[in-house]
Amino acid sequence: MLWTELGRFGRGLDPWLDLDWLPGPAALVEPSMRTSEFPLVNIWVNEEGAMLTTEIPGIDPKSVEISIAGKTVTLRGSREPGGEGEEGTYHRRERWYGRFSKAVELPFNVEAGKVGARFRKGILQVTLPKAEADKPKTIKVQSE
Repeated sequence: MLWTELGRFGRGLDPWLDLDWLPGPAALVEPSMRTSEFPLVNIWVNEEGAMLTTEIPGIDPKSVEISIAGKTVTLRGSREPGGEGEEGTYHRRERWYGRFSKAVELPFNVEAGKVGARFRKGILQVTLPKAEADKPKTIKVQSE
């Protein structure tokens, strides 16, 4: 019982324990440096392939690069910082800018020659057809 009582009061004697709520070093990095999170993607999968969507407003669609290597889809591009704050100083700066690269692995190989991409109103939509070798095959059973 004595240790239980000391445990309750012992927490108050260690000033470093109260600093656990502070964010770690990764959270203190400038938002333009954390590129693994951007862009966030949604992926839907069906028998024919997959559909990847991502929101990338403010990016020129011609500067977006999509590459396919087996099961991996990689998105690359960049967003330039806005020039709206050039005559003053920022009060708040939350919008991300800089180069980004995001690789996503799918559960199947992609038929790279048939990939399609559309960009409309800041949303990139990529159609990723399943490779023929990965599609299920129906085998007819012959009887004699």
